[in-house]
Amino acid sequence: MRWENLADPTGDRARDAALFGADAVTTRTFDTPEFRGITFHEVRARSIVNRVPGASRMPFEWTVNPYRGCTHACVYCFARKTHSYLDLDTGLGFDSQIVVKVNAPELLRRQLASPRWTGEHIAMGTNVDCYQRAEGRYRLMPGIIAALRDRANPFSILTKGTLILRDLDLLKQACEVTDVGISVSVGFTDATLWRTVEPGTPAPERRLEVVRVLSEHGIGCGVLMAPVIPFLGDHPEQLRATVRAIAASGATSVTPLVLHLRPGAREWFMAWLTHHHPHLVRRYERLYAAGAYAPTWYQRRITRQVHELAREYGIGPTRTGMPRRIRPAGHGPDEPLDPTAPPAPTQLTLL
Repeated sequence: MRWENLADPTGDRARDAALFGADAVTTRTFDTPEFRGITFHEVRARSIVNRVPGASRMPFEWTVNPYRGCTHACVYCFARKTHSYLDLDTGLGFDSQIVVKVNAPELLRRQLASPRWTGEHIAMGTNVDCYQRAEGRYRLMPGIIAALRDRANPFSILTKGTLILRDLDLLKQACEVTDVGISVSVGFTDATLWRTVEPGTPAPERRLEVVRVLSEHGIGCGVLMAPVIPFLGDHPEQLRATVRAIAASGATSVTPLVLHLRPGAREWFMAWLTHHHPHLVRRYERLYAAGAYAPTWYQRRITRQVHELAREYGIGPTRTGMPRRIRPAGHGPDEPLDPTAPPAPTQLTLL
């Protein structure tokens, strides 16, 4: 396993500096039903705030990822390729070999306090889910949210996990001092499709219950309708059923995203497709012949259909939130903010 290949992406140290060394890795297994067959590699990371590459399509610049690999086992997960950097398998290895950055909360608190850090928006759950099953044991997110709250640092979370409700009180506290964006990922409500493509995730209706609970507690929550899976989850009646359920949950917005198949994910997904839906293989090869993304005409068609349904059910597409400036500690509510201070980051759409 090549731990030394995890070069620091922030560029703060030499480009060949590892994020953690092999001497800092502890490997564990737990003989419990929920973790049977899963291996955890506990590491002490050297950096936790990561800069997104400039060529990325992501609308944010900084991320925090306390885990690598994901027990959600989504067959389409674009992050599978990252496991190859460790010489780990991008198929079953990605689902069962989980890297845990056990010092993530303390490291984040230290990095946020650095004079070089200027309070930019931090996105979480954009690589693998920070509320996957492992979080129930390692409990990294409470410390991470508390660190962001204490620095009034804006952040967003994207998740398929219901465990986020455990941290409801911390999220409410953070919302009082900074911009917090929460999105839950629900691409479809079809139970048969869910069981085969997202076998390790909570059921779609349980995820929508998360949206409902957050909304009831005053935390606006959008839904990333992702992925819309061609020929399996894109029938007009399937789209209608999903948008109707999203609207009923009280979601503030719905944003569709068509399945994309990057290297690493593409091979695993196509193997799954060959086994479960062999009649669709040729159609997928044609649809994704130009690369990782479905053709623009197809993406636009899905987006148009979902937005029309969203308007029908009284919700709209995700919109950028208004920027909110955070008053420094001790700054009175009637005192004007420094007009020369840089504006606070806006709340960003996750994908």
